[in-house]
Amino acid sequence: MKREALEQAEAEAGEKATLSQRFDRALETLWMAFQPIVSHRSEVFGFEALMRSRESSLPHPGAVLDAAHKLGRGLELGRRVRELSARAFADAPRDAVMFVNLHAQDLLDSDLYATESALGRIAERVVLEITERAAIDNLKDVNARISVLRYQGFRIAIDDLGAGYAGLSSFAALEPEIVKIDMSLVRNAHQSPMRRRLVHSIATLCKDMGIQVVAEGIETNEERMCMREAGCDLLQGYLFAKPAPPFPAVADLPE
Repeated sequence: MKREALEQAEAEAGEKATLSQRFDRALETLWMAFQPIVSHRSEVFGFEALMRSRESSLPHPGAVLDAAHKLGRGLELGRRVRELSARAFADAPRDAVMFVNLHAQDLLDSDLYATESALGRIAERVVLEITERAAIDNLKDVNARISVLRYQGFRIAIDDLGAGYAGLSSFAALEPEIVKIDMSLVRNAHQSPMRRRLVHSIATLCKDMGIQVVAEGIETNEERMCMREAGCDLLQGYLFAKPAPPFPAVADLPE
């Protein structure tokens, strides 16, 4: 049994070392794509910064995130994403804002609150998206941390609202300026009365609270019109532009 345990431990150590090497290469080749967020008239409101890597063994953002989690290097990845996002956004249109994804654990990173960090220097042009899938209930002093970020100029968004079960608690804890409705509610909503009602209810609640609503994942003009009729303020998806290096033009669509 001891020999088997030793062999298993050696195998796991080797796998971790290999994964660490792959993750190092992913960090070195990391770059940011941007996808526009637009008004109903297809006017650019802002751009979401989306992580990409040229490391073939970690072929998509989810694989990079999983590797960071397994290696305990999530904060390192978050810092790199914020640094690269801020650097690329220096060439953005003057009035545009940038949406940057933030894992709940990133709220524990002291670098996030550094006013002289690359992102901190442009805080007033940045919306921090905190995903609904990442639980924040177990984090200490969440309200105080969010207050510090707001004082520095950041706006807060809840990402993927409707994708999980923690939405209302995240909504209450973060009191966001912006809510992004998950594509699972947007997809083919024009064919689903239930989805339309859900989106309309969310949009109505947010309007009463002075919160802007972004509908994510729009791929057809029918979805676009449905989200507009449901009361969403802003739109995002392949219909307007696919993620690309800074800064993709928005498709010319009929009003």
